[in-house]
Amino acid sequence: MTLLRRFALIVTVFALTVAGARPFPASVPLPIDFQPEGIAVGTGSTFYAGSLTSGDIYRGSLRSGEGAIFVDAPPGRVAVGLKVDEDQHRLWVAGGPTGHAYVYSTRDGSTIADLTLTTGPNLLNDVVVTRDGAYFTDSFNPVLYKVPIAPNGDIGTPQTITLTGPAAEMIPNAVNLNGIDGPRNGSFLIVGHSALSAVMTVDPQTGSSRDIAVTGGAITGAPDGILLDGKTLWVLENFAERLVKLELSPDLSSGEITATLTSDLFRVPTTLAEHGSLLAFVNGRFDVGFPPPFGPGAPPGTDFDVVQLQKP
Repeated sequence: MTLLRRFALIVTVFALTVAGARPFPASVPLPIDFQPEGIAVGTGSTFYAGSLTSGDIYRGSLRSGEGAIFVDAPPGRVAVGLKVDEDQHRLWVAGGPTGHAYVYSTRDGSTIADLTLTTGPNLLNDVVVTRDGAYFTDSFNPVLYKVPIAPNGDIGTPQTITLTGPAAEMIPNAVNLNGIDGPRNGSFLIVGHSALSAVMTVDPQTGSSRDIAVTGGAITGAPDGILLDGKTLWVLENFAERLVKLELSPDLSSGEITATLTSDLFRVPTTLAEHGSLLAFVNGRFDVGFPPPFGPGAPPGTDFDVVQLQKP
């Protein structure tokens, strides 16, 4: 190989490397009037966001910023918290005030299951999927709902787990239990309590809960979405537009605030998801109009987006 050809090859490889390392967009647009709340990351850079007003699911790419409506939900459905179950190629969706949980195929967007978790006044807010079940928070009631998942992937009959301890405290006319996460093995769960500005552990077997004592500062806003990353717990305060990084103690009894993150791109972010060294946030924009059941939602013509930032 001549020196000239070798140089040309080096230049070509360098150009391809630079192109492949192109940074992800800081903001990914969602449809106008979409009114999102939840976000989940699936295979590769694929993300899903759900609409509070239509129940539709948007699927896009965190890398390219492109996407489209993936699930055109039937009338009456609502999409709040979302989680992807990669093992079963499923997207689990908390149905807000409908009392339902929806399960969609991540292959083609078809409905796998429409599950009734409760028939009383409720606000199914968020969901986490473990090996043996999907767990849902209810912002109006001191319970968790579990949908069992068998080893072969079969979906079982929903169960209600009655909570005790601090997670059972319900403030009237407020959003109480909100975000939920936990390890894949389901050994414990962590919930955020918006009305109490607190995070708590829950035993999924008994429903007993205890506070996670926060040191190095305080959670001063309303915890909305939470994300557990090993022994790091990310807590997103919506109207405060702040992300708090907690390093949890081995026994989960406490967590030290080691970093906080704010951004000019935040517009009342509600939930977050993880993609490598990036965190993806969905802007709910509740400051321009509370969504149902608390209000009519954002005015017509409101734009929404997903924001991507490096982990602090």
